[in-house]
Amino acid sequence: MRYRGREYTGAGVAVAVVDSGVDAEDPRLSGASVTGWNLSLGATGHALIGGDCGDLNGHGTDMAAAVRILAPDAQIVAVRIMDADLRTTADLMAAGIETAYRNGARIISLSMGTPNMGKALLLRDTCGLAAEGGAVVVAAAHPRGERAYPADLPETVGVAAHPDCPLDKSYFFSPHRFPSSEWGHLSGKFLTHGYQRIQGQRGAFRGSGLAAAYLAGRLACLAEALADQGPAEIVGAMQNQAFVPEPQLGYA
Repeated sequence: MRYRGREYTGAGVAVAVVDSGVDAEDPRLSGASVTGWNLSLGATGHALIGGDCGDLNGHGTDMAAAVRILAPDAQIVAVRIMDADLRTTADLMAAGIETAYRNGARIISLSMGTPNMGKALLLRDTCGLAAEGGAVVVAAAHPRGERAYPADLPETVGVAAHPDCPLDKSYFFSPHRFPSSEWGHLSGKFLTHGYQRIQGQRGAFRGSGLAAAYLAGRLACLAEALADQGPAEIVGAMQNQAFVPEPQLGYA
């Protein structure tokens, strides 16, 4: 990614993919540094951590591959919280975010969310701690524009997808310019590409989850460029790079 006259590749930046795991042997991740863990909930509700981060579904590997398209030298930290059917819980999302930032991830990408407002405070506390620890949390918005956490939290970068967005560009719906009364839950979010095109073929997954992974890759490049800056400055730089959408641009 080009920023202030230089090209950046995410070198030295750890990007956590909180998902179904990552297959380190996937050819799209050739040469990548992939480390990670799996998380599960014990009988008492506490998070249990294990050393296997292999992909149970394929979804997390696609997200990691999307990150590397825009940040080919980023380190991938796989935090597996989903099962083979892509099921998880808000408690595991929070545990995944905490595990990621406590182990050095500077960008944390989640392709999921929950509409459960009862879990919003838990996720907000975790995302706030991640930001204080120097990490940017990127989360997929609801595919139909409804409420979803953590994407709708102020401590999180929410991302939606639109088929007209090019891969290397994004729009930002500033809440000052596009209030929620006019744009609903799209206000305050980035809108970017949500379709995978690797080696000339479209991948198995699409939508806001993939858009979040692409934006995570761009943020990794900015984190490399702004190595001495915090999450607020990195996100601000991303907002300054984004387009201001035209009013007729819809949410699909």
